[in-house]
Amino acid sequence: MNLLKISSILVLLALNALSQSHFEAASVRPSRAACQGRWSFSTSHGALTAENAPLLRIISRAYNLTDDRISGPAWLDSECYDIRAKASNNVPDRHLIQMLQSLLEERFHLLARREQEERPIFALLIDKGGLKMKLYGDKTAQSPTLEGRILFMARHMPDLCERLGKVTGRPVIDKTGLNGDYLIALTYPPLGATDADLSTIFSAVRDQLGLKLESQRGVVDTLKIVSIDKVPTGN
Repeated sequence: MNLLKISSILVLLALNALSQSHFEAASVRPSRAACQGRWSFSTSHGALTAENAPLLRIISRAYNLTDDRISGPAWLDSECYDIRAKASNNVPDRHLIQMLQSLLEERFHLLARREQEERPIFALLIDKGGLKMKLYGDKTAQSPTLEGRILFMARHMPDLCERLGKVTGRPVIDKTGLNGDYLIALTYPPLGATDADLSTIFSAVRDQLGLKLESQRGVVDTLKIVSIDKVPTGN
């Protein structure tokens, strides 16, 4: 293979990598709905969609961090946006999330830096009794009932860690090694600030999900937002 052919191939590879770092088409607009209402975020078949999503949640999805590890303007949690973005082909969901980072930089002029901090954490692990969650879509999975208690449902481990982090008051780090989509259904009484309440959530995680929370100290990634615009550009 001559040098000209090698150079042409390298150029094509570079152009392909560049195209996969940006969406082919994207609309980013402030939501017209009440920001404290319901919101959604999903990725599927090369498309990314957010509806009435607080910007803080969009950033947390883009960088795979829980809200408590992102610092920035107070309005991040009170301004909501609708996003419709499509890649040029059916790229994996993890690539869509990386492309979302570029979209935030382009439309909101997001400037941020990653830092690390050592904090008390809870590690989320598989319990010795074995995993009790079913894969999402498994026909043997039974739909949970409310039974007068709080019901939390999710499909992805980061969503579970985010919720558990809020109710325990510490970052919860996923150390399960589980990467699939699961039917995560967790019921538990409202929590206060006592040790007994924390033991209740620990028991619920173990008995209902087959997971456990273990107190540790760990270095966690954080994101410090240096500057960001409230009004997106480029639509």
